[in-house]
Formats: sequence, C-alpha cells, structure tokens
Amino acid sequence: MNSLENPGFDPKEIEKLRSSLESSGKPYYLVPEAENSDEYVNFYFIGMYEGKEVIYDAALYTLRLHHASEVYELAEHEAAKKFPNFNGIRYEEDENGNLIPLSSEEEEIGWFITEMIMEIEEEESVKVQEFVDIDTHHDYGIGVDVALNVDHIDDALIQKFILEFNDDTIQLDETMYSFQSEEEDV
Repeated sequence: MNSLENPGFDPKEIEKLRSSLESSGKPYYLVPEAENSDEYVNFYFIGMYEGKEVIYDAALYTLRLHHASEVYELAEHEAAKKFPNFNGIRYEEDENGNLIPLSSEEEEIGWFITEMIMEIEEEESVKVQEFVDIDTHHDYGIGVDVALNVDHIDDALIQKFILEFNDDTIQLDETMYSFQSEEEDV
C-alpha cells in the first residue's frame, strides 16, 4: 500500500500530526468524534512500520469492556436464533427528544438478551485476554486494537502504551479473564 491510497502513510499528513503533537506536548492526538471514555480511547500516534514512519489509529480499551462486548454479541446471536425477525434493538427519540417505547416484541427480545447476558456471565463461558491486533488494511494509517486488563484508561497509560508499542516491549498478560456486570444501585 502506498501513501496515495492511505493518507496515514503520507509524509505531509505525518508532519501535520507531528506539529500538532509538538504543540500539545503529548505523543498522541485524541480522535474528537470518538466516544472516548475512561474505558475506551481512540487516538492517533506516530510510529514505524517496515522502516517508514506511519500514523497509527489506535483503539485502546479495558479488558472488562472487551468482555462485555463479546458477551453482548453472543447474547444477540442467541436472540437472533430464538426470534427470527430480530435485527437489533434500536432506540429512537420523538420530536421532543424522549425515547419512543419499544414494541412488545422488542421488549421481550431485550429481556431475553438481558437474561442471556446474566447466564453467560454466571457460567463464565466467555473468557478474554489482553491483546494487540494490527490492521494493515486500515483506511487511515495502520489500525491498532488493544485490550488491556486495567480499571480505566488515562493519559499515563496511553503514553506508556505508545512508548512500549514503538519500542516493541509490550508484555501482554496471557491469563484468560471473565467478568460480571456490576450491579447498579436502584
């Protein structure tokens, strides 16, 4: 792949990012459109790939969030097998911004998914471990998906990740983990 096909390989694009990073004093740029939180952060940083500088588009998230996503996906799969018309539950708002109530079938599916999630978590049938996945066929630079067993993601963790990634010194925990949903006080 060359820089004309992918702007993340373009030296001009890399220089623009470098200049932005220098003025911010950080080795990364948070992607503003991303739904960043203390469990998920999408950011760009500069690194090397096959001897050339490139922009990495990283999604870094907690192992707990990764587990919850895997559990939800499995629960949705089970719902699709049980309910032939199921194609996801979408919440919509009326003109005043209030949520429109779900149909009785959607509500039934929602309860089924909730029960499946509780069952999957109880049986600990989904286990996850830390990983770093590299996507060289990304539309902007090189994609990096990372799940780490941390409680939250902050500036220090992002900086440590970038340093270890660029130095090729990341030590991943190979332990398989399973998580339970945290009960919310009502």
